[in-house]
Amino acid sequence: MDHAIRKADVLIEALSYIRQFRDKLTVIKLGGSAMENPDALTATLQDIVFMETVGLRPVVVHGGGKPIDRAMAAAGLKVRKVLGRRYTDDETLGIVVRVLMDEINLDIERQIRKLGGRAIGPHRGSIDYLRGEKLTLDGPDGQPVDLGRVGKVTEIDADLIRDLCAAGVVPVIPSVALDADGKWLNVNADTAAAAVAAKLQAEKFVLLTDTPGILENRANPDTLIRSLDAFQCRQLIEKKVIDEGMIPKVEACLDALKGGVKKTHIVDGRNRHTLLLEIYTDTGVGTEIVL
Repeated sequence: MDHAIRKADVLIEALSYIRQFRDKLTVIKLGGSAMENPDALTATLQDIVFMETVGLRPVVVHGGGKPIDRAMAAAGLKVRKVLGRRYTDDETLGIVVRVLMDEINLDIERQIRKLGGRAIGPHRGSIDYLRGEKLTLDGPDGQPVDLGRVGKVTEIDADLIRDLCAAGVVPVIPSVALDADGKWLNVNADTAAAAVAAKLQAEKFVLLTDTPGILENRANPDTLIRSLDAFQCRQLIEKKVIDEGMIPKVEACLDALKGGVKKTHIVDGRNRHTLLLEIYTDTGVGTEIVL
């Protein structure tokens, strides 16, 4: 009986959050080990189906860096980085689109359906979630640096995404966009997800990562910082507490907040059900970032 009562207590704790966020949009960025570990991915997709079932409106945006690297290696191609970004030539782009669209996206869609939910991906461009244009970076000499078929998001079909969510369907969006000529562009998944969250004016934007959140000491998980605002994030970047791969994730959160998202979260996608624990419990399990 005590065990059953504890289960009921958990549901009661979740009740206020379910009521608070009912019919609100939550954008979830999938990547890293959250997608590499089959058990972790299944648990995350179970969370997403649960969210949709109780009336939240999840939207999934995903990348696929590690599977793309493996597919490139199998094809005899080497990853080329320019100013820290993956250079994408036509051959690389073909692999990116195949892995993201034909493998990862379809697999996520199928798994959500198997778990009792409904999901729709772009299906080779028959649904245009994202439109974009080529991205160039400023080089050390101030001149633009070409990254090949790398792009940034310029348009998002927000009405389509909202309509699908209202119908109880989870949009599953890969980090590629079509340009004005109908050709694919490779887009950074964190920035794509932040752009989607801002355009939708989402209630929440959640990034699933390979760490418990933002740590004061990366070697010690007990130093997890539960909550930060934009000013504190900038301070931690200057102090190099937030560095390397965590910087673009934090920048994505800050961009989403500036775009109108209410709250952002960085959580560990390697652990089961961290998505539900972050959203539906009083303490959460990751780092929340607010303005």
